[in-house]
Amino acid sequence: MQATLAELAALVGGQIVGDGQLLISGAATLRDAEPGEISLVDKADKSHLLDSCRAVAVVAPLDFVPPRLAAIQVRDVHAAFAIIVQHFSPPRQSSRIGISPLAAISPTARLGEDVDVYPFASVGDDVTIGAGSTIHSGVHIMAGSQIGENVTIFPNAVLYEQTIVGPRCIIHANAVLGAYGFGYGFANGRHVLSAQLGNVVLGADVEIGAGTTIDRGTYGPTVIGEGTKIDDLVMVAHNCRIGRHNMLCSQVGVAGSTSTGDYVVMAGQVGVRDHVHIGDRSVLGAMAGVVNDVPADSRMIGIPATPERDQKLKQAAFSKLPEMRRQLKQLQRTVDALSKESPAGKVGIETDEPPDETTDGCRAVA
Repeated sequence: MQATLAELAALVGGQIVGDGQLLISGAATLRDAEPGEISLVDKADKSHLLDSCRAVAVVAPLDFVPPRLAAIQVRDVHAAFAIIVQHFSPPRQSSRIGISPLAAISPTARLGEDVDVYPFASVGDDVTIGAGSTIHSGVHIMAGSQIGENVTIFPNAVLYEQTIVGPRCIIHANAVLGAYGFGYGFANGRHVLSAQLGNVVLGADVEIGAGTTIDRGTYGPTVIGEGTKIDDLVMVAHNCRIGRHNMLCSQVGVAGSTSTGDYVVMAGQVGVRDHVHIGDRSVLGAMAGVVNDVPADSRMIGIPATPERDQKLKQAAFSKLPEMRRQLKQLQRTVDALSKESPAGKVGIETDEPPDETTDGCRAVA
């Protein structure tokens, strides 16, 4: 498939720089682009990356004219480039399959219109699934769960009893929602599992990454707020209340009964202790260890997590420790040398001699 630069510009509503009749055969990133393909550069300060690029044209911001290459200038580079990529490599369209005879569906389950249930999926008693939802192979939806409209659940995800999923949610492969919380009492020399009477509730437009686990509440729900996006391999413990439009990146771990406000961002491998609150719009840097409440609009990094500015000052001081150690050793050698060269009673060296009578009892110093 080929298209002219002008045709692609019309497709994305962009402005042409260079030959509009230039033929384009595909789209790829700067690193992977081959001769005849179009690539993208999203910022003018990345222009040096074009030196080794083999593409014949790029999608670029409105304020940037690439040297040597033809271009399509647009307001949103990534949105435009995504359209061009799909033009050359259209996404595979899956036809609706309906209810597979190889799926195990309880006679008490209620399924809306245009629901797809793939082979070897399992739908338990009293489950409801909203119209337009897709349940892939190997998914297990246990009794009493409620799935909203236009939800997609990818293969081998497991939803324990009473899980509630809002409309338009996406749950990726091998995610587990509603597993028992890690809560134990101690009696008669044994760890005794606490009550597991709650459930998990996802608001609308939530996305749950592959391999992520969200534990059920002890008595009430563990809640994931509307629009929140959770990456792969994240752990959210029992009784947590995650706010709206949060972003939890890969390998984040949130301990039990923690809550967050809205628009919170947790970068990769953040760890949050139990029973703390993260305020609205706060950002936790990668690998931050949160041990106390975080006020709204904070930026926290480090272990334990402290305000970004404080942590950077500490790191700057820490980086100077080797130099400071060398200076201290040099000072020590200087002091030792002075001590050896100075006669007793001078350079601040105390002696056992009686004070000079003419100095009102004060010792003489050199």
